[in-house]
Amino acid sequence: MADSFLIVGLGNPGEEYEFTRHNIGFLLVDRLASTIGAQVRRRECRALVGSGKLDGNAVELVKPQTYMNLSGESVGCLLKKRNEQGKQSRVIVISDDIALPFSVLRIRERGSAGGHNGLKSIISNLKTDEFIRLRVGIMPEHPVADTKQFVLDRFSKSEREKLDDVLSRGADALRTILNDGVLRAMSSFN
Repeated sequence: MADSFLIVGLGNPGEEYEFTRHNIGFLLVDRLASTIGAQVRRRECRALVGSGKLDGNAVELVKPQTYMNLSGESVGCLLKKRNEQGKQSRVIVISDDIALPFSVLRIRERGSAGGHNGLKSIISNLKTDEFIRLRVGIMPEHPVADTKQFVLDRFSKSEREKLDDVLSRGADALRTILNDGVLRAMSSFN
């Protein structure tokens, strides 16, 4: 779909990762899909893709199936297939962020990967950090010995109780980006 926004939720494919902290991007894409009646099932560029309209804006919802560390391959391929290289301003990437307290949202127009391997892969593949990102905080309430294991663990009971609200606010933030621009979204949700 030409001139659509590519909304990419980062995560890992497979049932064992389905409700883990690292898959909050997938969960938010699923929330958007159910809101607009889209099916994120079409296989394209090693990703699952679904198309629809979100508040009148054409969107393609994307869940890379490459595992987190290679997410950029799917994003780069989708942009290339659509002859939209250089249109990274129409890419919005949703990722978890262990440096932000749980449920905190952070929107940026550009920036570093902040140690996130999915974002590193996208920056490397697109050869730019100039794409919008919505980071969702998953910081633990207590010190953890193994960060890698923590992000791959399922949400705790207290996190699950807040998850619906987090996903609703994330969807609202994405709507604001599409309708009012990233600066308005940053001032409203950061």
